[in-house]
Amino acid sequence: PGPPQPIVQPGPPQPIVQPGPPQPIVQPGPLQPMVQSRSPQPMVQGLASATPLPILPGQGVGPRFPYPVSTASGVVPAQQARPPAQTQIPQTPPLPQGWEERRDPEGRLYYVNHNTRTTSWERPEPPLPQGWEIRKDTRGRVYYVDHNTRTTTWQRPTMDTVRHFEQWQQQETRTVQERNQQFQARFLYPNPGGPQPGPVDDEPPLPEGWEKRLLPNNRVYYVNHKSKTTQWEDPRQSMADLIPLPAGWEMRFSENGQKYFIDHNTRQTTFQDPRKSADNGPVGRYGVSIQYERSFRWKVGYFRNLCGSNALPQHIKIVVSRDTIFEDSFGQIMRFQSQDLRRRLFVVFRGEEGLDYGGPAREWFFTLSHQMLNPMYCLFEYAGNSNYALEINPASGVNPEHLTYFRFVGRVIAMALYHGKFIDNSFSMPFYKQMLNKKLTLQDIETIDHEFYNSLVWMRDNNIEECDLEMFFACDFELLGVVKSHDLTEGGATKQVTEQNKNEYIELITQWRFKRGVEEQMKAFMDGFSEVVPLQWLQCFDERELELMLCGMQELDVDEWEKHTVYRNYAKNSKQIMWFWQVVREMDNEKRIRLLQFVTGTCRLPVGGFAELMGSNGPQKFCIDKVGKETHLPRTHTCFNRLDLPPYKSYEQLKEKVLFAIEETEGFGQE
Repeated sequence: PGPPQPIVQPGPPQPIVQPGPPQPIVQPGPLQPMVQSRSPQPMVQGLASATPLPILPGQGVGPRFPYPVSTASGVVPAQQARPPAQTQIPQTPPLPQGWEERRDPEGRLYYVNHNTRTTSWERPEPPLPQGWEIRKDTRGRVYYVDHNTRTTTWQRPTMDTVRHFEQWQQQETRTVQERNQQFQARFLYPNPGGPQPGPVDDEPPLPEGWEKRLLPNNRVYYVNHKSKTTQWEDPRQSMADLIPLPAGWEMRFSENGQKYFIDHNTRQTTFQDPRKSADNGPVGRYGVSIQYERSFRWKVGYFRNLCGSNALPQHIKIVVSRDTIFEDSFGQIMRFQSQDLRRRLFVVFRGEEGLDYGGPAREWFFTLSHQMLNPMYCLFEYAGNSNYALEINPASGVNPEHLTYFRFVGRVIAMALYHGKFIDNSFSMPFYKQMLNKKLTLQDIETIDHEFYNSLVWMRDNNIEECDLEMFFACDFELLGVVKSHDLTEGGATKQVTEQNKNEYIELITQWRFKRGVEEQMKAFMDGFSEVVPLQWLQCFDERELELMLCGMQELDVDEWEKHTVYRNYAKNSKQIMWFWQVVREMDNEKRIRLLQFVTGTCRLPVGGFAELMGSNGPQKFCIDKVGKETHLPRTHTCFNRLDLPPYKSYEQLKEKVLFAIEETEGFGQE
């Protein structure tokens, strides 16, 4: 006998299931038609043959036949099902001459080349048109090269497609030429048959160095041979066309080329330019009202508009060392093409990992200008013993390459104007007038040589014949210990100055005073300058405005500084902020300038003061942010005019850290 079996205890009583209502008996429906899924070629009723429709790309691998469609209410027979949309099947191109298509006993297609008596599984393609080539890219994809038009395409060309494209292109070219000829005959030129557009009688001449050219489609463009650039805009056009329209206005052209303006605010149109409305007063020489024309803000806006419309894409990289910034910059700037200097600048200081969003470029211009304008290099000299403005040194010829250096300086000065950066030193007012090609007067000598000016004024206001001065139209000039004689006019050494011709003498010696021994240097400087910024762009400025735009302002108003400062993670009444402004007020002007350069990268202010400080993306105010520990020094972000000021515990600690940072630190880095 086996082991004893365990005694099973009876469980709880199970609930008694009550019978529910009787369920309806489901009647079997009609038999569903069976679809043979394995048959590659099912027979379809109503078709003349059992040949299956071809499988188109993207339609799956299953057959496309009108099978019965299952729905919620049943099955719709195949004859009543909605047929699929008809797809147009592309026609297969014919085989080349000498080829034949066959099938082997297993039904596979192959192709016979009777010309070479060979066979192939792949369908032969017709030969490519003349000038075409088949290639493969690095990923193995086949593409086709048209050496006739120097273009590429993924689609295989045929003789028909090439012929159709050439016919369309010729027709389109004829249509465009006919439209241009009609337009020229009506509005532009009286004789459109010539290859080049003839000048209109009342059309003013182009500025020096400019040329007017025509594209094959008869569109006019202009070439600046000095800067080696082209543009669509006529350099003679009014300055009013270059300044922005008021808010809500738009300029358009009618079908006949007439310019009109749309005021979207009132939904009206007009032929009158809103920028030179009669409400603003009489119109000046630049196409806008005289009152607005005298505004320095408008002039700067006009100049910035010109720079922006002629900017080039991408950027150029300039890598320099602080110890050899003059030599490094000279080698790289002179290596670039003049038009490349209009691209965005990306300046890198060796050994510093800062990213240039505007700050390194500002410091590069400021530091480089301090070096290249240093009188110790003998390129420039101070205008007088008590005048620290700069002018060209006539003795610069001690350096045999001095003309190349002056061309380099001209490029850098033009780049500073073009990119909106400031330089360290300032030139004399007569030098700016020479840049603007303005006539020099006797009053200009007063700014650089007061004694010489007083002598000429006395000569002008008194009778020189009573003094018996015995002056001639010649003067002596000492250069490097050698005295040279210069005739102010032909035969001047024998032509005596009299009361009748003294005004001519004053005029000639005034011009000679500014040009003595520096004609070649000034020409090289202006050649380099005009390669980047055409002189026509500066016609509306005077010498003082040009200096302001190039050098900015040096006077710092602490109250204005504090008024136009924004704070992050600080409040205006935070104790650290109050201590900071107390330290700034206790500084002398030199330390304030160093603080401004430490934060912004330059010690100069734009004409609008602190309210118009420029950042990486336009105007950006001075900012103080709460960043760092109390043991850290203040840090700055010159691209964004931001000072990272740690939360120091006392006024003495804040003052010590700030002064140490602005006097003992230098360079860029990355966080």
